[in-house]
Amino acid sequence: MRERQGLDDGIRAVVELTRKLDDNIELIQMGEDEGDTAIVEEAEATILSMSGEVKARQIETMLSGEADGNDTYLEVHAGAGGTESQDWANMLLRMYTRWAERRRFKVEMLEAHDGEEAGIKSATIVVKGHNAYGWLKTESGVHRLVRISPYDSNARRHTSFASVWVYPVIDDSIDIQVSEADVRIDTYRASGSGGQHVNTTDSAVRITHIASGIAVACQAERSQHKNKAKAWEMLRSRLYEAELKRREAAANATEASKSDIGWGHQIRSYVLQPYQLVKDLRTGMESTSPSDVLDGDIDEFMEASLAQRIDGSAGELVADID
Repeated sequence: MRERQGLDDGIRAVVELTRKLDDNIELIQMGEDEGDTAIVEEAEATILSMSGEVKARQIETMLSGEADGNDTYLEVHAGAGGTESQDWANMLLRMYTRWAERRRFKVEMLEAHDGEEAGIKSATIVVKGHNAYGWLKTESGVHRLVRISPYDSNARRHTSFASVWVYPVIDDSIDIQVSEADVRIDTYRASGSGGQHVNTTDSAVRITHIASGIAVACQAERSQHKNKAKAWEMLRSRLYEAELKRREAAANATEASKSDIGWGHQIRSYVLQPYQLVKDLRTGMESTSPSDVLDGDIDEFMEASLAQRIDGSAGELVADID
């Protein structure tokens, strides 16, 4: 029913846009025939104003993948570099949290490992909202920060790296079979705040899929049993996401070298000093306001990377209207 409603809404929007375009073209023809420039100008202005709505619908067509409508997990991991990278990982986590809040998505923290002095070593959140995975799926990769370090007494410029991994939450209709014989399950004490019980019992759970090396962890609950159940859910989602990527690579083999940005590749650079610039290395999209970007204003970067995944035909309607 959700899929049908989405299709109905999409078709209805295209029909309405087409009707509106045709009506205004007729008005322009009528105005030209009657020499009424006011009617022509009003109709042309209406057509130009439609470009914003067309762009919104165009973006929605980019979010039509098999799991795009799902909620999503998002992991952030600090790279080498100690406190610098751990602080950068925390800044990225805040950026995505602020972005989700702007869209009124719900964010839940599943696990976090604090840094020794500041920031985080790693963290996993789940973002809940319509098309959450579709929007965030192109954010997987390595993010680079250049700034004057607040932790360096000599005020030197430092470069820090942190990685982001995004994979969809799968629903009960998708059956991913994983045997306990195929995994290794470790329990350990949770870190960070959470009270005496959490910090003194082995309630946190890590599950590693032996064949693929995929590992997930959860420490959000006080109960080891609940953390284990959530970790199993996360592992199935990771395996499902890996299969989606395998299918996408197979279906787009000729474009893979141009558009596929895999794990371990730098995708975006954030420069705070000596100048201010955020640049996506895949699309060339830039912003000269890193403070806004780090406060969650990243829609333009997402839209550009989503557009890069399609063959360009989605932009033809906007071009026709222009």
